Amino acid sequence: MRAVLTALAAVAGLAVPTAAPALAAGPAAGADRAHAREHRTPAPHWQLKDTGTPDVRFRGLSAVSRATAWVAGTGGTVLRTTDGGAHWRDVSPPGASALQFRDIEAFDARRAVVLAIGEGEDSRIYRTDDGGATWTESFRNTDARAFYDCLAFFDHRHGLAVSDPVDGRFRILSTGDGGRSWKVLPDQGMPQALDGEAGFAASGQCLVTSGPGDVWLATGGGARARVLHSADRGLTWTAADTPVPAGDPARGVFALAFRDRAHGIAVGGDYRPDQSSPRASATTPDGGRTWRPSAAPPPAYRSGVTWLPHTRAAALAVGPTGTDLTLDAGRTWRTVDTGSYDTVDCASDLGCWASGEKGRVARLED
Repeated sequence: MRAVLTALAAVAGLAVPTAAPALAAGPAAGADRAHAREHRTPAPHWQLKDTGTPDVRFRGLSAVSRATAWVAGTGGTVLRTTDGGAHWRDVSPPGASALQFRDIEAFDARRAVVLAIGEGEDSRIYRTDDGGATWTESFRNTDARAFYDCLAFFDHRHGLAVSDPVDGRFRILSTGDGGRSWKVLPDQGMPQALDGEAGFAASGQCLVTSGPGDVWLATGGGARARVLHSADRGLTWTAADTPVPAGDPARGVFALAFRDRAHGIAVGGDYRPDQSSPRASATTPDGGRTWRPSAAPPPAYRSGVTWLPHTRAAALAVGPTGTDLTLDAGRTWRTVDTGSYDTVDCASDLGCWASGEKGRVARLED
């Protein structure tokens, strides 16, 4: 991972903090550096993988490993690869072509849960246990006022899904059997939503978890962009303002990533391409109780963010105009790629994937 970070940092013009004192330089060291420059390996970069689906926009992504990833998108499309993106299998649920999948959470190469967004019965959840050969519809929304945006899991059994406010509060679904069944949680512990406040179904990252019980919800559209936090799997919540601009239905926090239950990053902005997105990122050191603006945020709207595995300060953020890298836990960012992506996710074996419009799916290559 350190070699990957060093190469990425070189692309971005950043320095990687050293974990140990550098060796003293001398003639031999200088010769070694010259030799290394002559035999420099390519820097890590996004390598596009041909999905054969140029008309699909993949806003749902789940990285299982460097070999296995799932993507979900428009036209009720779900694809799966088990060979690092060399081949993709269309494992879309039957009869789902009118649905818009915006989030997918995979436990391995066989088990996954996918969320379709929309008003009323368009909001649905499906689960597969056989790699997408068959699917079971485990939830269909029957409340015309609800609109589900994202889902997230604490472990292989316990998870939540979130709807935009109903009767003035965000609605939370809960599962305790891996997404096979769902129930609406009571809303007494949920703060009142702001006027116009909602979640963004842009990358499957408006609801994220850490550990056995912590979960965070990103919002926008209201007078302030907020992050709501629950430490008891969605029963009770607290809300905190962020410095990300809001005050318009198109602006707010679009995605969250937490390295642990304390350190988090929020990204967002204004998704309209003709609008600027100042202060498009923020960080928290205290589990979301307080948020600070990034000193050097991404230069434009970003809809997805993920921590790089096994690091304490490196993360990637993506959006329609590019990918940015931070090496200081979100305080400063530098653009490392200008390709269009909507969401990004990394597996524990350093398999990092990104996906977006026109069937674009890529893996981070050394």
